[in-house]
This record gives sequence, C-alpha cells and structure tokens, in this order.
Amino acid sequence: MQAGSSKARVLVVGGGMAGASVAKYLRLWGDSVDVTLVEREATYTSNIMSSLVLTGQRKLPSLTYRYDTLQRRYGVRLIVDNVVEIDPVAISIKLASGKRLAADRIILAPGIDFDPVPGLGESSRMPHAWQAGPQTTLLAQQLAALPAGGVVAITVPKMPYRCPPGPYERACLIADWLKERKPRAKLILIDANPDIAVEKENFRRAFNELYGGIIEYRNGVDIISVDPAQMTLATSSGLVRADVVNVIPQQRAAALVANTGLATDKRARFAPVDVLSYASSVAPKLHVIGDSCATTQPMAGQMANQQAKICADALARIFAGQEPDSAPVTNSACYSTITRSEAGWMTAVFQYDSASRVMKPAAASAAASQGWTRKNFEEMNTWFDALMADTFA
Repeated sequence: MQAGSSKARVLVVGGGMAGASVAKYLRLWGDSVDVTLVEREATYTSNIMSSLVLTGQRKLPSLTYRYDTLQRRYGVRLIVDNVVEIDPVAISIKLASGKRLAADRIILAPGIDFDPVPGLGESSRMPHAWQAGPQTTLLAQQLAALPAGGVVAITVPKMPYRCPPGPYERACLIADWLKERKPRAKLILIDANPDIAVEKENFRRAFNELYGGIIEYRNGVDIISVDPAQMTLATSSGLVRADVVNVIPQQRAAALVANTGLATDKRARFAPVDVLSYASSVAPKLHVIGDSCATTQPMAGQMANQQAKICADALARIFAGQEPDSAPVTNSACYSTITRSEAGWMTAVFQYDSASRVMKPAAASAAASQGWTRKNFEEMNTWFDALMADTFA
C-alpha cells in the first residue's frame, strides 16, 4: 500500500470475463481496495454465444456489455486506454497515452493472442471470428454469400485453446444452417488434435447422424500454410479448397503477458500461476487470470469468472493481513449448441490439490449430457444471462 493511504491499490488490465469479474468482486469483498480497470475498448462483446450470430439467431449488440454498473454501483474506476508496458518491479503500467500508473498489485486479464498462420498475413478473407466483433460479422456475411453447393472449411487448433467445444459446436450450428439454406453445401472440419477434444460422444453422434452428408471430419491434420487469394489450405494430409474458410489459429497468452516475461510454461505459451491467488510464478505481485494463465482448468468464460473470484478473495485476505483460502474450488460449465434449437452440456468441479499444487477435477464431478434437447437450449440462455449479470451487473 502507498504510505499514508488506508486503501490498497489494484490495477486490472483487461475488461473481459475475468477482468470485469475481478474488478467487481474486489470492490464487493475488499471495501478498502481502490480498483482501476484499464480496458482498450469502451464496451465488451461476449465470445460466448457469438457463433449464433453466424446463423442469424443473435445480433452482436445483444452480446455487448458496458462498464457503467461497475463504475456506478461498485466504484470501479475505468480508464479506456491501451497498456503498452508493465514494470513487475515497480508494480506499474504505462499507457499508450503516455501516462504511468502504480499500484500495490496488478491483475492481468488480457485474454489470448494468436500464432501467425503462414500465408494469412493481414488478409480478412479467412477470419477466425474467435474474438467476437468485426470478424464475426464478416464470417456471417461470407456464409450468407456461399454459392449453391459451396464448401465451408473450419480449422480446430491444438489444445489448449479458448472454449474447447467451440469449434465443434460452430461446425454443428453452421451445418444445421446449411441443411436449410444451402442444402447441397459441405463443411470440412480440419482438427489438429488426434480426436474430438471434448464431448466426444455427442459431437461424434452429431457428425455421423445429423450431419453425415454435410460434415466431413478430418482429425490429426495440421495446417501448414494458407493462400487467401486462392482460398486454399495446405495441410499435412493434402490441399483443401473452400469457398468460406474459418481459420482458428493456435493460441497463446496475450503479448502483454509474454512481453512482461510471465509466459514461462513448458512451451512458453501461457503464464504459470499459484492457483491459490493467481500470482505469477515469476512476479508474485502480478496476478494472471483468465485465458492467459497456465492451469489445469479449461480456458472458458465461466472459468475466467471463477478464477477472478478466487483472485479477488485472495487479495482481500492478503490486504487484511491473512493468507489466501487454502482449498479453493472452481466449477467449469458450458452448453454446446448441436442444432440451432438444441444443445448439450458439460460440467466439472475442480479442487485444489496441496501435494501437486494444482486444481484437479473432483472425483466423479465431470459430467455431460447424453444427447441434446430443446430444454437444454432454453437453459443455455438462462445460464448465459446469469453469468453475464454476475460479471457486469
């Protein structure tokens, strides 16, 4: 804390699911904590549910959230600017505007960055649409313009990546849409993983039974390069040409995390943390939550919200002269759209294991729906609304 000040100062970098949640709960649980949220955009657009924009079931404005309530109700200070540098020794940040801010702790929640795809460059002809926004709109427009009998290609990056079921549910949603709108079209799903990464039974059934004549699933296939001009992908199993190409690149911690020297896991892709407080393993007064941190938990919106709460609770305890909770628990839950009106679900509870110092799935806690239903689709909307309210309202 600053000398002569009764309040601990925390800077939160990034206002997505993790950053907005930790800012809110720090103010709820640590009344003497001064919280400043630094976010480069004035609003946040949810990645969760954004694939429904591709089929016309949602509009981007329905997925857009403001920070007004965090400021007005919880007293979070918002700065709309870009963080260009972090000093882990001085515990300070430098903004693009030139201003420097110091704190007692910094929480980094900047999300993900993408590995470069050879040949892709700055071309917008093969959007990833894995960060909801202009690319989501672009991909929806490309699908709408798909010629009769056209081909759509979607790539699945190697694990870990944001939202493990996401590419598979996107493929299912688009395939269901193709059945009605483009009945002679085909979708090629090119998976760099050896098999379907999650919810194997449901997705395999969907690919074979619902979309057997539409989805061609190719597993264990790497993308070597792409050619946007020719709309082709050079893969480890041959050349693929498509009319619409949704390239979802391999993912890593945001550059801000890597440039600060925090991405030191085995492949130097994500930031190892102490999951009791999410303090960086190399800079203990910097905390990393959400998709940039390296843990045994999935990279997903609800998990980011859960990690934020553990981090907020730990810091509130630390500022009060206490130790973080020694037995944190998180819950991973999500729904997967199998058709445009039916969904499945999966869930798991993670508990802290003191011997290995990691979060491990609790015995018999992992579960998934057997099949998909309209009721699940309705419950998905209720779950989403509750999660976003818990984060932003």
